[in-house]
Amino acid sequence: MSDQTMAAASQPTVGILPEEADLHTAEARVNKHKADWRGWKFMWPFTVVFVFVFIIPIVYAVYISFFKKQMIGGTRFVGVENYARLLQDGQFWSSVGRVALFTCVQVPIMLFLSAAMALALDSMKLHGAKFFRISTFLPYAVPAVVSTLVWGFVYGAKYGLVGSFNDFFGTNVDVLQPGVLLASIGNISTWEFTGYNMLIFYSSLSTIPHSLYEAASIDGASEWQIVKSIKLPELKGSLAITVIFSIIGSFQLFNEPSILQNMVPGNAITTYYTPNMYAYNLSFSGNQSNYAAALAIVMAVITMAIAYAVQLKSMKEQMK
Repeated sequence: MSDQTMAAASQPTVGILPEEADLHTAEARVNKHKADWRGWKFMWPFTVVFVFVFIIPIVYAVYISFFKKQMIGGTRFVGVENYARLLQDGQFWSSVGRVALFTCVQVPIMLFLSAAMALALDSMKLHGAKFFRISTFLPYAVPAVVSTLVWGFVYGAKYGLVGSFNDFFGTNVDVLQPGVLLASIGNISTWEFTGYNMLIFYSSLSTIPHSLYEAASIDGASEWQIVKSIKLPELKGSLAITVIFSIIGSFQLFNEPSILQNMVPGNAITTYYTPNMYAYNLSFSGNQSNYAAALAIVMAVITMAIAYAVQLKSMKEQMK
């Protein structure tokens, strides 16, 4: 190829205005964006499962909550009658108050223990740290049904560990009495989920650069000052996550009281002991699935509102 030909090829194309060039470039970008479906190829398996397992059941629950089954006339549309009835249902509000009390007492105790364990592991002064971490997380790997059964036999005043304690010391301790039953259930939940939250806190502490600890030590900071000024502020983000998860889990309390119901003497655990138990018994024992759907929707709204308030408060504190 001659030098003249190469020079002509290197010159810009004559006759194309700058506006037309920009238009062609924009069209190429749009076409390229439309043709790129690689992200959706990875997303569609989860999306399909999410829609069929989560979205459709919620929509169906909202739909049937506006209807009511009758012995005569079948199912008819009643609008917000189920929700109006729920607002005046004393059993429902009793169960909500019970899980609210459970949440306010059990969640802070559990998260305090989790944070303390995480700080102990991160201090590098705990002997057998690997065994401690695994053994603490192990209860979370045990199914909730199995955990409740094990603790139910431990709590037994006649046949369990508590009964053996009473026989040996001549006492009459019963941790399944109505007055302390909620605390006993809280002990089971704390045993189950402390290790899980501890790992979240420990992962957050693991992201702190060791150079900060070295600089603090050079400046003469004590171990408590390092914890107070470096480690605890780092736990604020993970604390918000654990609080939200714990609130959601507490308001969904079902397995523990449902299984202990046959182990507790008398009628200490009623059919409306928790909102989830109330909805379950209404739907499967009382043949009131429409009313149970309305109850589930209201509980979902309450839980979402509380979780959102906690998240907003956490975001405001992190922005300070």
